[in-house]
Amino acid sequence: MTLLLGGPARLFGLANAWYVVLAVETFAAMALHLWVSWRHRRRDFWWMLVILCAACVLVIVEIAVQYEVAGPPQLPLLQLCVPVLLLGIATRLLQVFARALQAAEAGRNTLEARVREATAEVEHNFAQLAEMRVEQVTEKERKRIAADLHDDLGAKLLTIVHTSESERISTLAREALEEMRLSVRGLTGKPMRLADALADWRAETVLRLSQANIEADWRGPTEETEQLLPARSFVQTTRILREAVSNIIKHSGASHCKVRCAISDRQFGLTVQDNGKGIPMELDGKLDRGHGMASMKHRAKQMQGQCLMESGPGYGTVIRLTLPL
Repeated sequence: MTLLLGGPARLFGLANAWYVVLAVETFAAMALHLWVSWRHRRRDFWWMLVILCAACVLVIVEIAVQYEVAGPPQLPLLQLCVPVLLLGIATRLLQVFARALQAAEAGRNTLEARVREATAEVEHNFAQLAEMRVEQVTEKERKRIAADLHDDLGAKLLTIVHTSESERISTLAREALEEMRLSVRGLTGKPMRLADALADWRAETVLRLSQANIEADWRGPTEETEQLLPARSFVQTTRILREAVSNIIKHSGASHCKVRCAISDRQFGLTVQDNGKGIPMELDGKLDRGHGMASMKHRAKQMQGQCLMESGPGYGTVIRLTLPL
């Protein structure tokens, strides 16, 4: 509008004024870009500095030619070099845009990976909560069953023990009552100190063997241990020991029985040895089908342990139970 209003007489002066304004704006924008790049330590600072210096040289040359300070060049430098400089700036901006796009893509991939990890963690936590809920319900049901057994069945068996006129019935009821109490202890799931378990096993074993006129030699750890034994391991070990003692009383004909207990940081060992007649030769190779060995081995396997037996005529029988702690 100013060029139209100024007319032909003022066209050159107005055009030069607008060129100056355009140059000032361009140099101001480039200077601002240089300052921001220098402040943020960007890589394109030196590129833009070179372009700015080249533009300044071209403008100075053009002004010198305009005011006849220097002779006209053979080629119009400003008209040729400015597009080249703008092309360089555009190329640099394209590189910056490409890097920004790559960084955005990498950020998106990282975000997606974090979202997947968070989703997997949420699903895992939900599964754990569901499993804990099932365990809580199962534990509650176990306690209810244990209470019912103790209150109802236990009371009835105790009544039979004290009121039955038959000694055999009274004995069977007493044994059933002890087995029921052992099952209830396993259902409650409360762990017990290994030292207390050893004391219970020793008292019961010595009593049963002495009642059968078998000398009992029980030796356990001399030092007090504070390790805990899971309720299930206590129940299964008790049944294994009872089965071993029952075999000695019923089948071995022994007069002496040795029981040895050993405890380490990660393992508990129990050895039961008698001086009886041992397993007959006709049962050799069939031990798992007689004398309760199959159930003993199965119980030990359920506790991630093992139960081994050595026997021979005239040698006696040795049962070795090993359990992890």
